[in-house]
Amino acid sequence: MRTLRRILAGNTADGNPGPLAMPPVPRRTYLVAKGDTLWKIAKREYGDPTRWHEIFSANRRLLKPLDLIHPGMTLRLP
Repeated sequence: MRTLRRILAGNTADGNPGPLAMPPVPRRTYLVAKGDTLWKIAKREYGDPTRWHEIFSANRRLLKPLDLIHPGMTLRLP
């Protein structure tokens, strides 16, 4: 059982990262500017404005009403 836990944690018996260890994924953020919309942000960041829903999903707790983003908000970009 300990071996399985080490493997799932990505560590070998000597405590070094194993072959399954993955580097941490850096989090990207975006500071909302005046005139921004989720559509515009998706177009600028992903080259595809129809991916706006991905930004919405990643920030669901901040964006209760779908259309309310304000300058100065920091959004997570998936």
